[in-house]
Amino acid sequence: MRCPFCGNTDTQVKDSRPAEDHVAIRRRRFCPACSGRFTTYERVQLRDLVVIKSNGRREDFDRDKLERSIRIAMQKRPVDPERVDQMISGIVRRLESTGDTDIPSNMIGEIVMEALARIDTVAYVRFASVYKNFQEAGDFDKFVSELRPVPKTEK
Repeated sequence: MRCPFCGNTDTQVKDSRPAEDHVAIRRRRFCPACSGRFTTYERVQLRDLVVIKSNGRREDFDRDKLERSIRIAMQKRPVDPERVDQMISGIVRRLESTGDTDIPSNMIGEIVMEALARIDTVAYVRFASVYKNFQEAGDFDKFVSELRPVPKTEK
């Protein structure tokens, strides 16, 4: 593993343990060249996924990109970070278990929205505003009004 500080390729593992979500191994590393310390994570990858964008372009699936977009939506929300990690791992497992290596980007977006809706409504709306490309306040209003339960009329 290359040291992120000095680029040395001869780093040492000082400690290994399961990560909080138990689907990764957390490794503490040390660089003898610069004395830098850093952490790496090792995860099982069942297959190499390719994302098919709406314009037909293909790109390799990037778990970090998925995680960044979810964490942005979850910013300053009262949700345990471990729960977010579990959600991300669940989304990736679900994508890997589809049986197909080519995954349409809209399928990823729908799966993420479904997972966010179960965890935090505000994060769900934030993610949806980008995913569905809201252009004006009316788009938000329409989307949020669909989330509200329909009031029961009294007889």
